[in-house]
Amino acid sequence: MEDIGVLIIRVIVGLYFAAHGAQKTFGWFGGNGLNGTGAFFEHVGIKPGKMMAFIAGIGEIVGGLLFLLGFLTPLAALLMIVPMIVAIIKVHGKNGWFADKGGIEYNLVIIAVALGLTLSGVGSLSIDELYNIHFW
Repeated sequence: MEDIGVLIIRVIVGLYFAAHGAQKTFGWFGGNGLNGTGAFFEHVGIKPGKMMAFIAGIGEIVGGLLFLLGFLTPLAALLMIVPMIVAIIKVHGKNGWFADKGGIEYNLVIIAVALGLTLSGVGSLSIDELYNIHFW
């Protein structure tokens, strides 16, 4: 049952994180796409905005999908954690803890899940386990 629980966490968090990247990159799921996200990035001091939006969006898509699959999990976690740290520093940190005020709640949950499962293991229902890929 533990492996099924971990799989559920990976699938839901990985899908949502990949979708978050697709909002930035393609404007899917109500997102602003590269132009809107790039303009926002410029506004908060991340330059060049459009290129950085592309890098962030593709990284989030790849990170989310790798996490979902349980494949190259430390890389997946890195691709998830780094943009969340940047989001805390550049946007959400000044707004407090909770998402309803634009705070860091979402960012911290993503960081905790990505780091926690990377350190504890992504379960037997993963590509890392299937191919006996172990990082520590």
